Amino acid sequence: MKEKREKRLESEFRKLIYEILTTKIKNYDITEMFSVTSVTVTSDLEEASVYVSVYSTNAEKAQKTFDAICASSSEVRKILSKTMRIRTVPKIKFFKDESAEYGAKIDKIISTFTYANEDKNETDET
Repeated sequence: MKEKREKRLESEFRKLIYEILTTKIKNYDITEMFSVTSVTVTSDLEEASVYVSVYSTNAEKAQKTFDAICASSSEVRKILSKTMRIRTVPKIKFFKDESAEYGAKIDKIISTFTYANEDKNETDET
């Protein structure tokens, strides 16, 4: 179980990393809308895994935005070290969070089962 301090740091990192990427990083390849969905840090604060969702209808632009975010990791860490008051700022690794797409896929599958059952009940009643 994670300690309170780690959970608090993860929440703070999530907010600050999003703020840094949207306001302080001047990377013109970040063109699509995105969100930092979660952050997990190791107990020794050596590494932070940052999960990012990029929202775009164009897969190529979404990938370009994600690559630009990944390329900005050292700059984000440098800004974090100036902003936060902790001894060590973890190395940041960005990962794609595809849970939204997965959730939409599962919803679509579930909706087909629901409609199939309703159609069957209507034919039973007649």
